Amino acid sequence: MLNRIYAEEAIGIAMSTGADFAEIFFEVTRNGGITLIDNKIDSVADNTITGVGIRAFLGTRTVYGSTSDTTREGLVMCARAVAEAMGDFGEDTPSITLKPMEIQNIHTVKTPPLSSDIKLRCDLLREACYVASEYDKRIAQVQGNITGVEREICIANSEGLFVTDRQTRTRMAVNAVASSDGENQSGRCSPGRSMGLETFELFPPREIGKTAAAQAITNLEADYCPAGEMTVAIENGFGGVIFHEACGHSLEATSVGVGVSQMCGKLGEKIANEKVTAIDDGTVKNAWGSVNVDDEGTPTRRNVLIENGVLKSYMIDRLGSRRMGMKMTGSGRRESYLYEPTSRMTNTFIDNGPDKNEDIIASIEYGLYAKSMGGGSVNPLTGAFNFAVTEGYIVRNGKICEAVRGASLIGTGSDILQNIDMVGQNLDVGQGMCGSSSGSVPTDVGQPLIRVSKITVGGRK
Repeated sequence: MLNRIYAEEAIGIAMSTGADFAEIFFEVTRNGGITLIDNKIDSVADNTITGVGIRAFLGTRTVYGSTSDTTREGLVMCARAVAEAMGDFGEDTPSITLKPMEIQNIHTVKTPPLSSDIKLRCDLLREACYVASEYDKRIAQVQGNITGVEREICIANSEGLFVTDRQTRTRMAVNAVASSDGENQSGRCSPGRSMGLETFELFPPREIGKTAAAQAITNLEADYCPAGEMTVAIENGFGGVIFHEACGHSLEATSVGVGVSQMCGKLGEKIANEKVTAIDDGTVKNAWGSVNVDDEGTPTRRNVLIENGVLKSYMIDRLGSRRMGMKMTGSGRRESYLYEPTSRMTNTFIDNGPDKNEDIIASIEYGLYAKSMGGGSVNPLTGAFNFAVTEGYIVRNGKICEAVRGASLIGTGSDILQNIDMVGQNLDVGQGMCGSSSGSVPTDVGQPLIRVSKITVGGRK
């Protein structure tokens, strides 16, 4: 890991031209994956990246540099480049003393994914893909992958912080394609956890394959969704992607701190239905988006963003803290040492509410039940979003009826927060990779079943 003496020297050099703060981020990350196509191994990948990022602050101005040379010479050269870019004030190099900080690792790992037998991983993946391919004779293709990440990081800064952490993640994804009469439809299932191969005790590979194939067949048999304004029930788990994208990004200091968020200046205001409580919690044990400390060395915490409809908090990294004059919330994240950290989500979800799930469906005279959500796009300044429904059903007279395909949900974050008028009690989460200016990071999205009283549904009819 990072040599503490070298780090003290490099931090001092980075501050030598007038910076008021400097930090070093060091990482060794091993990524590995196996891909299977039609029950045959297509590829096996295993790579390791090692590097250092050095950042200096002067007020809200930052300079960032990175290098893959983690020797003393590499650190000194990178620190000098940062100092030269910061300014030429002729300051003396400050003396830095780092004090190791102990943290408790709450994310226990039994079988690290990349240290395990490759045959075992292949067998788990084969089982999932075989079940998917045998689910129905109309399943034309199955592709699956099993991935693992083992990451060691160390953060040191001019305030004396010196902390290390180890992060492990495991995930399996199965994609199934169903085909009939020249028509193709797909289904996907991709659970993951901050765990080792014991992840698949929680998510048996057979169930992963079956879920992907069943969704593909459902979509193949479905008619196209009608379009128009409807009442929509959105199921738990990955259904929470709508809050994550349409509202969550607008609560990050990355946008709030520079005044380009729809949520600027609204702390203490009622921005959602009183049944909505939304939380970002990086401390959930073994959750996909959890970390013990963020990529700036700040311990993660449970951040209540919205409580009973009232905006209570933002997600704030170090730069955001300086811009906004507010405390850091353990939200500074980055894909790797190549990226300067920004405020990001961890595990973000709408909490359980007061309504029974059966009452939510029964309350809909005519509308859409979005059982599974896919990707989409959002503008954090306006909150305007567009998301695909990957598995949906028409609701008539309080009952879930025929499947429909090709549906999308269109609206704005501020509107959907007000129009969520029923919140159920079956909170669950789904796993994703969230992209932003600091790269792609793992995040959980989640919610219980919710009802949106009115939202525009895109379709073909």
